[in-house]
Amino acid sequence: MADDVTLSPTEAIDFARAALARVGMAEAAATALARATVDAEMAGRRTMGLQHLTDYMRGLVDGRIAGRAEPLITSPVPAIMKCDAMGGVAQHGFSTACEELVSKAKTFGIAVFASHNSYTAGELGWYAARLAEEGLVALAATNGPALLAGSGSRQPVYCTNPLAFAAPLEDGRLLLIDQASSATAFVNIREAAARGEALPEGWALDQDGEPTTDPFAAMQGALLAFGGARGANIALMVEVLAAGLTGANWSLDAPDFQAGEATPGVGLFVLALSPLLFADDFPARLSGQVQRLSGDYGVYIPGLERLERRRQAESAGIVLPRQLFDSISSFRRS
Repeated sequence: MADDVTLSPTEAIDFARAALARVGMAEAAATALARATVDAEMAGRRTMGLQHLTDYMRGLVDGRIAGRAEPLITSPVPAIMKCDAMGGVAQHGFSTACEELVSKAKTFGIAVFASHNSYTAGELGWYAARLAEEGLVALAATNGPALLAGSGSRQPVYCTNPLAFAAPLEDGRLLLIDQASSATAFVNIREAAARGEALPEGWALDQDGEPTTDPFAAMQGALLAFGGARGANIALMVEVLAAGLTGANWSLDAPDFQAGEATPGVGLFVLALSPLLFADDFPARLSGQVQRLSGDYGVYIPGLERLERRRQAESAGIVLPRQLFDSISSFRRS
């Protein structure tokens, strides 16, 4: 549309970084978050892209994010990296640790990054994808404030608790799975409310624990897990990895990421494996299997389109609605 704004990826990163700096984020943290945000935008995950950047900016202004925080990274044993985000953003801690994490995984065959005391993690697939781009197999899990009802519960006890998995193929593409434990992501509920649209059945409960298709009622109630108890069990598993092992807030104890002055203080768990230390022909074997599944059996393989979408964005630019561009541009500390 004529009223849209088109930015190159470099311009989009500079735009996001400058916006974050205006509301008090230090340069290194702003750079990490800007790059993660634009990567999500380029990958087609727009609800986790520049649209989500406004949540971070409000969090900085209100005090939910410590904009000047520098992550404290320690290594109790060689293959484990622990990160205290110090109330900042998970992207900064991970970016700071990433090079060493890759080196450790390639040296030992396995390495873990465990972060706590941060704001919510943004696009979870970004963390796994960065490691897969370095030739590693990665698993990532994160939690947040309670939004999702557990198995047998009618009240929120977990966040949407996503799980991401990535593995490299030999042609530069990635297998990348990134999905919430809930039937849909919270940002989709919020978008439906903004558009005045009803939700599909089976997505949410209202504040009385009754099924609802009203997005406003859903935001006062609880999301439902995909697949019933099976999805809720995955949410519990993610909770143990992302909050239990990292020492972060359980979702039930995490302050709201949209209101108040306290950090959610949640966790991020990332496992990195070096496939060549297990099977030296792994990328070729996986590429062949992916081709067989998709070509001979019609299986959809998630993540294969990510590289192509990046190339399209690099060629055609990132298109932002004028309203979103103006909202980010005009955001200031009061």
